[in-house]
Amino acid sequence: MTDCKKDDFKLIGLKLGHKTTNQNNQSSSDCGNLWQKFEKDKIFELIPNKLSNEIYAVYFDYEEDETKPFSYFIGCKVDKNSEVPSNLDSLEIPTQSYVKVTAKGVMTACITETWRKIWNSDIQRKFGFDFEIYDERSQNWNDAELDIYVSIYE
Repeated sequence: MTDCKKDDFKLIGLKLGHKTTNQNNQSSSDCGNLWQKFEKDKIFELIPNKLSNEIYAVYFDYEEDETKPFSYFIGCKVDKNSEVPSNLDSLEIPTQSYVKVTAKGVMTACITETWRKIWNSDIQRKFGFDFEIYDERSQNWNDAELDIYVSIYE
């Protein structure tokens, strides 16, 4: 785990149409369905002015902590002046401090396991905008690696 700070940036992609929760595996279903839509509708290809091929999965708008409802978004980092296509959503991530945690292993179990460690850690979470970054290291689902950025107080 390493602490870092990231400047604000803009994402274009898909937002889950309602808040989800970690209760009764609801978020696994909701977030999984949004990923399926992202893949099936080839959203990656529809996003204009991508700054990289990385895909961001963002957890935000927490009602309190990981036990309460939150919002979810999947998208790519774009130029701040990018127009948002009418069939897509945008999300502005503010400048924040983070703890970066790397998940390694078989997808998607390694992500679930890493979040469980975060929940049980003593990280002073801000419950601002937390995100996972999927890049070339996460292509092989049998041996994946991805970074999770957890928002913290400065």
